[in-house]
Amino acid sequence: MAVHYWTSLFLVLSCLFSISYASAGDADPNYRTCVSECEISGCVGQVCFPQCNSSSSAGPWYIQEPLYLQWQKWGCQGDCRYHCMVNREKERETLGQVPVKYHGKWPFKRVLGIQEPASVAFSVLNLAMHFHGWLSFFITLYYKLPLRQDKTSYYEYVGLSHIYGLLSMNSWFWSAVFHSRDVDLTERLDYSSAVAVLGFSLILAILRTFDVRVEAARVMVSAPILAFVTTHILYINFYKLDYGWNMIVCVAMGVAQLFLWARWAAVSRHPSNWKLWVVVIAGGLAMLLEIYDFPPYEGYFDAHSIWHAATIPLTVLWWSFIRDDAEFRTNTLLKKSKTKAK
Repeated sequence: MAVHYWTSLFLVLSCLFSISYASAGDADPNYRTCVSECEISGCVGQVCFPQCNSSSSAGPWYIQEPLYLQWQKWGCQGDCRYHCMVNREKERETLGQVPVKYHGKWPFKRVLGIQEPASVAFSVLNLAMHFHGWLSFFITLYYKLPLRQDKTSYYEYVGLSHIYGLLSMNSWFWSAVFHSRDVDLTERLDYSSAVAVLGFSLILAILRTFDVRVEAARVMVSAPILAFVTTHILYINFYKLDYGWNMIVCVAMGVAQLFLWARWAAVSRHPSNWKLWVVVIAGGLAMLLEIYDFPPYEGYFDAHSIWHAATIPLTVLWWSFIRDDAEFRTNTLLKKSKTKAK
């Protein structure tokens, strides 16, 4: 769908721009010295980290801390990097210098161990809006619109819309996890879920904009895309996480479906076309937030997190369009059936 084209494309672009580990901050000799000394001594100033000097095992499970407390803690290297970054940024602020990135990321302030709290909060809100949209779509179909005699919906894209909703919620869930703690596993899960929803959105865009309703034709359209997306996910997870190639794949799928939705909105007489145009145009304007990257305000709100916030109303509007489309198609089919009956 159009809104998730922008979501996935921006996610890929932002991840691509953040993968460089040779940022100005971590190239700073003072910062590097601080981290090296911390990993040996286990302390940054008066703050010390027991995990840096721990050589013993964690002990039996019944004396370990609960997982929700362990999640708030980082390893020795993570804590050393964070506190050295905080101290170095205080020094830079005193000298009147602007913030710089460290290991590809802006100097965010942690909250309860969460690496990027604003992006996590907005990802969760996006997840909630997708759940609300999907649930309202379900209620509209089965409790507000007329059903066939076998209690199935008249809307031909009901199953595809349900899958889209589930994949979207899965994508935002892993986005929240990834921004909570950026490690190799969460990064791969975030990338994979974004590619999955983007590939399925392309399938749905083709089927809806070309009004493909014959099951055999749907299979012929979907099979090659599903095969390619599955192969790509396996490639980036088990062979090589090639950021450049992943960006090319996602941009190609995203541009293709954006073109399809724009063409369809231009030629169709759908009563809710304006909602589709708003989502496409507003999503394009929101892209400026990814291009004009700036340091986090007060250590929390950077351009990427604000973009996460911008997608929340677009998600609400998009699910509203899907509900309108279900109502439009249902009424159209009912009118045709009544005309044939006469």
